[in-house]
Amino acid sequence: MWPWARTMSSDLPFTDCPVPIVETGEILMGHGSGGKLSGQLIERIILPAFRNPALEPLADQATLSINGCRHAFTTDSHVVTPIFFRGGHIGELAVNGTVNDLAVGGARPLFLSLAFILEEGLALEELKRVVESAGQAARRAGVQIVTGDTKVVGRGSGDKVFINTAGIGLLAPGVELSSQRVRPGDTVLLSGTIGDHGVAILSKREGLEFEGQIESDTAPLHDLALSLIDAFPDIHAMRDPTRGGLAAVLVEIATRRGVGMAVDETAIPVRDTVRGACEILGLDPLLVANEGKLVAFVPPEGAESVLEAMRRHPLGRDAARIGHVTDRHPGFVILRTPIGGERILDLPFGEALPRIC
Repeated sequence: MWPWARTMSSDLPFTDCPVPIVETGEILMGHGSGGKLSGQLIERIILPAFRNPALEPLADQATLSINGCRHAFTTDSHVVTPIFFRGGHIGELAVNGTVNDLAVGGARPLFLSLAFILEEGLALEELKRVVESAGQAARRAGVQIVTGDTKVVGRGSGDKVFINTAGIGLLAPGVELSSQRVRPGDTVLLSGTIGDHGVAILSKREGLEFEGQIESDTAPLHDLALSLIDAFPDIHAMRDPTRGGLAAVLVEIATRRGVGMAVDETAIPVRDTVRGACEILGLDPLLVANEGKLVAFVPPEGAESVLEAMRRHPLGRDAARIGHVTDRHPGFVILRTPIGGERILDLPFGEALPRIC
């Protein structure tokens, strides 16, 4: 995903202001976070070089028409550390993440590529575990890994293994999911608890123990996504809240599409263990990455049908209605807090949890 965001003035909360310029002269970790530095990198360096109609929506996938058929095409890279974590492996994560980028576009995933950048000194047993977990994930998702590549870099030039993927899926006739269709009145639905993946990665990386088990939520979302389309074909958009968490999805769509969003913070499902860990670590669960959740923007007449379909699916049993799109305060996401107040949901320049996907 190539997100884009703008910032807001604290003393002028509903004034349209540009993203402040941060001149670093070099790439920082924050440029890969899904926050404002990522947005600046994309808008000022990447998009001017490649701008075209297929790229312009900046969705999780591009929609391409080939010989009368509509295909979804996506690519992703995975640099998570550690490569083995509670609830998954980097290989499984790479496959699921690519499947999910196709799924939230309404596509049925078909084929994937898988390319490895390996650091000299990586244990062959570790590589075997990664490859096997990727193969198992592909079989569970019903996709084939049909091509790939392997490169090796010197010791200290990488971090065990990086994985690049690409995926192709098929779009059914009439399916049209795009953030460009999000409009005032849409209901915002979330398929389940947030923050699980990011906190699982951090706890493993730092050797932290929290009360209760915290595991990554990595999972393929295509069956869930297609069941929602079956329940109500005119869903306007779906996104998976990975880097930057739920906040990145909501703020990106609000700012790029010039709509407002009103969200009830108490309606957002968060596991008690994750909430407690975030409180101890000073993190906002809304900014923590997920790898097995989706957000749907649904016209009000279809919201209940889609919510019921979510809850019938194993990956959506904790689904919730968390807010709605509005024509008030365009470009801003307003959270109603547990004490009845309101706050503006904004994105940081960087990210407290780098290298989580």
